[in-house]
Amino acid sequence: MVDPQRDIDQYVEDARRQGLQIRHVFLTHFHADFVAGHLELRDREGTKIYLGARGKAEYAFTPMKDGDEVTFGKVRLRVLETPGHTVESISILVYDLEKSDRDPQAVLTGDTLFIGDVGRPDLRASLGWSAAELGGMLYDSLREKLLPLPDETLVYPTHGAGSACGKNLSTDTVSTMGVQRRYNYALQPMTKEAFIRVVLVDQPDPPPYFTYDAVLNTKERPTLEETLEREMKPLPLGEALRLKAGGAQLLDVRDPADFEGAHLAGSLNVGLGGKFATWAGTILDGERPIVIIADPGHEEEAAMRLGRIGFDRVAGYLAGGMQAVEARPDLVRRTERVTAATLAERLTWPDPPVVLDVRTDRERQEGRIEGSLHIPLNHLRERMHEAPRGRSLVVTCAGGYRSSIAASLLEQHGIEDVANLVGGMEAWETVRPQGVEK
Repeated sequence: MVDPQRDIDQYVEDARRQGLQIRHVFLTHFHADFVAGHLELRDREGTKIYLGARGKAEYAFTPMKDGDEVTFGKVRLRVLETPGHTVESISILVYDLEKSDRDPQAVLTGDTLFIGDVGRPDLRASLGWSAAELGGMLYDSLREKLLPLPDETLVYPTHGAGSACGKNLSTDTVSTMGVQRRYNYALQPMTKEAFIRVVLVDQPDPPPYFTYDAVLNTKERPTLEETLEREMKPLPLGEALRLKAGGAQLLDVRDPADFEGAHLAGSLNVGLGGKFATWAGTILDGERPIVIIADPGHEEEAAMRLGRIGFDRVAGYLAGGMQAVEARPDLVRRTERVTAATLAERLTWPDPPVVLDVRTDRERQEGRIEGSLHIPLNHLRERMHEAPRGRSLVVTCAGGYRSSIAASLLEQHGIEDVANLVGGMEAWETVRPQGVEK
C-alpha cells in the first residue's frame, strides 16, 4: 500500500475480497494536503511502515534509501530517493517479475512527478527549507532518477487535478515516461535556475492546514477509528449553543441552497458537495472545537472528511440537524439568493449593491463583473475590514459554492445585508456576457 488515505476500510475490504493482507505501507513523503492512513493500517493490520531514509518520525518505521527493495510474490519494489517536493520524498519502481527483473513496469512518483506537472517545492518554507533549495533538489531528482527510465514505464502519481500540491495537474491518473518527457513543461531542457523560476511562478496559495498536516504525518496520534468513536456524539441545541459561547465553531455542511434557506446564526457553511477538505481546512481553526450541523445521516461523513485533514476536535453534531431549531426562530438566519438577471437589474439602480468577487486572481483575469470588489476567499477573513458596511453586498465565485462560504463568513462578522449570486460567474456570463470585463 502506498500513500493511503486515513479512512482505510476500502483498502482492507478490497484486500479481503482478494484473499490478501496488507503487510507493507509506504509513504512517498509527509503529505501536506491529507493525513495518511499508515498508523491505521499498522494498528488494525499489523502493517510495516516504510519512509524515505531522510524521514524523521515519532513512530517506528523502516528507512529506505536508493536501491533498497521489498519483494513479495512476483512483485519487487525498489526505492529511488527523489527529494524536491520535500526533502524525504521517494519514488518507487514497480517490477513485474513475470515480465522483467531489469525494466520497471511502473514508477509510483508520489508528489515528485505529476501528469503534466511536478510537485511544488515551496511548501516546506515554514519548516526550514527554502523553495530555491528544494527546487534545486527537485531538478536533480527528475533528471538523474526519473528521466533515465524507459519511455514505456507507466507513471502513477499520488494526486491528479484539483490538488494544491501543483499548479497544472492533469485529470489523467496514469501516463508514461515517454509522454511526460515530451509534453511535461517541467521536464524540457533548461538550466537549474530556469527550472526553479518556472516551477515557482504562479503557484496557488497553499491552504493554511498544509504545514499542520505535514507535521501530523510525522507524529504518533490517535487513529481515525478512535477519533470518530469519540466525536460521534449527538448534541441537543442547548449544548451546541453552550459550546459556541465557549468558542466552538458551528460548521454547517449542507448544500449552499439549503444553508441559505435557513441556518443557525453564526454558523459557517462548507458543503460536503464541493472541495470540502480544502475550504474547511482554510476557514476553520483546527485548534478550536467544531460542532457539525448536517442533514441527518451525513454527520459521520463530515467528521470523517475532517479527520482526513487531521481536524479531530469535533465536539459532536447537532442532534436532528436544523429540525432542532424549529422552535427557536430567533436563532434562524437566511441568506438571500440573487439570480444573474436580478443582479443585472439592481446594478442599474441609483444605489446599486457592491459585488464581492471571491475567486482567485487567475480566475478574475479571465473575466469579471465591472466595478466588482475582489477579495479571494482564502484571504477574506484577514481582509474583512475591506468589505463595505452599510451597503448591500452580492457575493460571487465561479458557481456559487465558495460565495456561500464567504456569505456565511461575512454574516459571522456582523455584515448581514449579504446575498449570494446563484450560479456565480457561469450564470452571469450567460445572462450578461457584455457585462464581463476581460
